Amino acid sequence: MQDLIKLTDEIIEKVSACNSADALNDVRVEYLGKKGTLTLIMKEMKDLSPEERPAFGQKVNDVRQKAENAIASMKEKLEAAATAEKLSAEKIDVTLPAREQKTGHPHPCQLALDEMERIFVGMGYEVVEGPEVEWQEYNFTKLNIPEGHPARDVQDTFYINDQILLRSQTSPVQARVMEKGKLPIRMIAPGRVFRSDSIDATHSPSFNQIEGLVVDKHITMTDLKGTLSQFARELFGENTKTRFRPHHFPFTEPSAEVDVSCYKCGGTGCRFCKGEGWIEILGCGMVHPNVLKMCGIDPEEYTGFAFGVGLERIALLKYEIDDMRLLYENDLRFLGQF
Repeated sequence: MQDLIKLTDEIIEKVSACNSADALNDVRVEYLGKKGTLTLIMKEMKDLSPEERPAFGQKVNDVRQKAENAIASMKEKLEAAATAEKLSAEKIDVTLPAREQKTGHPHPCQLALDEMERIFVGMGYEVVEGPEVEWQEYNFTKLNIPEGHPARDVQDTFYINDQILLRSQTSPVQARVMEKGKLPIRMIAPGRVFRSDSIDATHSPSFNQIEGLVVDKHITMTDLKGTLSQFARELFGENTKTRFRPHHFPFTEPSAEVDVSCYKCGGTGCRFCKGEGWIEILGCGMVHPNVLKMCGIDPEEYTGFAFGVGLERIALLKYEIDDMRLLYENDLRFLGQF
């Protein structure tokens, strides 16, 4: 019995010395576990006489109860201390100024694209996308650009092999839509294109284009001029005028380049338009009969027009940016202005 009293004091002393949950668990296993001291003592009852067993068993149970109570009490203290320490470490000083929440916003090119898509969708056009890695047949042949044409030169185009390349324009999307034969067609094709250009203030080997196509019966140059004039007025202002200058593109005939009156000076001439009063924005023309034929459309029954505009050029003009490279340098001081 004296040994059991000493054991009780020993357990309580060890429990009191525990400073962590792991240490407390070690004490519990040492005395109350399946192979613990009290468990082994209980097994010794078989060696006692029947008269001694009840008193001895009662004493062992008392020791076990005191040990369990001491362990439970210490466990609560350790958990409370851990919680207090965690709260202290993670406390928030509500008097400190709040951290600035930085939110993103559309890139200037995306702003320009959204506006142009809104204009053309409002005219009844469909937005269509196509692959950036393209067959030479769609990028050149179906657009009336035969073998030997300067546009096919390796110096201008990124070739993957003899038949596959990185598209140099989004016109292949027009060819893919035309060959499906679902007429009439009113579409624009925005997307990234690739050309072997040196990087400077107005050129990049990777940039974005938006090309448009209309194919229907009785489409004329008048429809083209009216469409692009309306587009220019909605994009640059109601007083914007357009000017069409003869040009040459292999996939359109006749072809033209389109200028808009300078929206800074109203066409009188200023630094922004280099004193000319006009700013070039895109190329266009009536779809060449050969292009219609190669895409399975009868040019005797259907006609159409096409146009192409550089997205970055519109962004540069609209937001008065003087260097194309600023659009891709990810400088938050620049992008934050938009």
